Amino acid sequence: MQAAPVRATAIPSFSTALRAVESLLMSGGQRTARRNAWTSVLEDRRRAKDRVETQRVLDETLLPRP
Repeated sequence: MQAAPVRATAIPSFSTALRAVESLLMSGGQRTARRNAWTSVLEDRRRAKDRVETQRVLDETLLPRP
């Protein structure tokens, strides 16, 4: 008697699983709003990082060193 072949199935990533649950619980508009909000958060963080880096460069170039 021969054993049935075993099929490997990929385990979904956490983000894939979260999106699946999200699609079940939220309407399309809510999902879009949530993703837009998160995109805004990430963009704000990027701009804040850029401001800090710009200020550091300005401080180094404009202030005389002792």
